[in-house]
Amino acid sequence: MTAGNLSEIVKIIRAARRVVLVTHTFPDGDALGSQLGLGHILQDMGKEVILYGEEPISYLYEFLPCCARMVKEPPRLEVVDCAISLDCGDRFRLGKGEEQLLKIKPFIAIDHHAGHQDFGDLRWVVEGRASTGDMVYDLSQLLGAEVSYEAAYCLYTAIVSDTGSFKYASTTADTFRIAGALLAKGVKPAEVSGKLFDNFTESRLQLLQVVLSTLEIYGDGRLAIISATKKMFDLTGADKADTETFINYPRSLAKVRVAALIKEIDGAIGVSMRSKGDDCDVAVVARKFNGGGHRNAAGCKFRDGETLHEVRDLIFAELLPLVHDK
Repeated sequence: MTAGNLSEIVKIIRAARRVVLVTHTFPDGDALGSQLGLGHILQDMGKEVILYGEEPISYLYEFLPCCARMVKEPPRLEVVDCAISLDCGDRFRLGKGEEQLLKIKPFIAIDHHAGHQDFGDLRWVVEGRASTGDMVYDLSQLLGAEVSYEAAYCLYTAIVSDTGSFKYASTTADTFRIAGALLAKGVKPAEVSGKLFDNFTESRLQLLQVVLSTLEIYGDGRLAIISATKKMFDLTGADKADTETFINYPRSLAKVRVAALIKEIDGAIGVSMRSKGDDCDVAVVARKFNGGGHRNAAGCKFRDGETLHEVRDLIFAELLPLVHDK
């Protein structure tokens, strides 16, 4: 995207009175943190902000300021001056409100996913940025807007979530510069990390126990796969959101280059993939199955009746060559 387009986006946001902010379905920490963070920034600029999300926010992110203000119905076109999607790489991931949302003019997309599928009227897409959250911070500076403690809290959460606590290869000196500016607003790293990662319920811990028992290792230790079945969720009473950080456990194995979590969710099969370094791009695999993400963190979903075992075989066939000779 050109700098000219970014200038136009800044001009549109400055002029808008009513703005709707959206993100992708089943939002993660970066998606929600970016959406809510920009919401605080625009509201403090005197704008009316509508936060749209079709699903209830996972209990894992209920600590984020103002998440209770989310609405489940897309706004009427006549009451909105512009719409902004955050961290959404594909129009279909906008969910059930996709068609109505894209009728809002202008519709702006802000994202950092590799393989972003262009949609909307104006786009600011920078592949390789550590998170959409740090892009929102830069946008606030271009707008000349104040970043409140609440906005900083949301944006710092977004950055920590999408960098794996600053572990992923996308983390740069610029990432730490922005994180430092957010901490200067009073955000406490230990508090955010505690709410993100030290938040297990008993049922979630029990689910982790049975999921880890499915661990499979291939490619001389370079590929690790774990699975979460519907039966496991039923047995433990855990929620689909409870698998949020499970992928980090197989990824933490010393020799593993790529890890995958395959789970049964709402009649579909979801796949989360993580990799280490620059030589294993899991986003390439995700895109083969109409998914998306980043080099080191990507995912996809199968909705056509495939079983978990069938999906596992499909993913295995793509991931094993990826780690071969790495």
